[in-house]
Amino acid sequence: MSSNPPAIVAESPPPPLSRRELNKTATRQAITRAAMELIRTRGVGNFTVEDIADAAGVSRRTFFNYYASTEAAIGNITHEFLEVALQQFRLRPRDEPVIVSAKEAMMALADPMAVAPVAELFTLMQQNHQLARPELEAWDHCTGQIIEAARERMRGGTDGQIDELYLRALSGSVISCGRAAMDVWFSRCGPDLSEASMATLRQLMIDSLDLLASGFATSS
Repeated sequence: MSSNPPAIVAESPPPPLSRRELNKTATRQAITRAAMELIRTRGVGNFTVEDIADAAGVSRRTFFNYYASTEAAIGNITHEFLEVALQQFRLRPRDEPVIVSAKEAMMALADPMAVAPVAELFTLMQQNHQLARPELEAWDHCTGQIIEAARERMRGGTDGQIDELYLRALSGSVISCGRAAMDVWFSRCGPDLSEASMATLRQLMIDSLDLLASGFATSS
């Protein structure tokens, strides 16, 4: 009888997006980028939905097909970043601990500039607290997405039982680690969005997940 351990099987990559889905994604991103550029050039509260739609090259009706408000469009910056990380999470082996998969997903984002849009939104929030609500709502939405991704993983267990408290506590802790990393990064680097600064932020995010995985054990 073989003593070899069972093979670790990762989830299959998702099927490629259709042309229609790609076009929708491009439109959504164009609207978000236009909103961020208007914040940079005009400041919060100094532009309208019509201004965003014009800058994105879409109609007002199209804007509302994607977003209910200016704040929702801005919050999509955080959603986009998390979705990229979740794609990496879903590719991890199903029998790998969730927190380990979360860390590996972050490490898979090798380009430190991947965190730059989220860092810029966080920086803008520090400068103008009118952005606090959409930023907080975006993080709350991300918590829900992490819960669902982790639930999918846990459904693959042998008995199919899901500890809802564990699931929600873990998902909330992952988000809290991300926010803690952002706070520490901003206290160290301020509004610096250079590649070196983004590398610091990425590493802080990885380190925060390391702390969570170890039960916040320290070397001291």
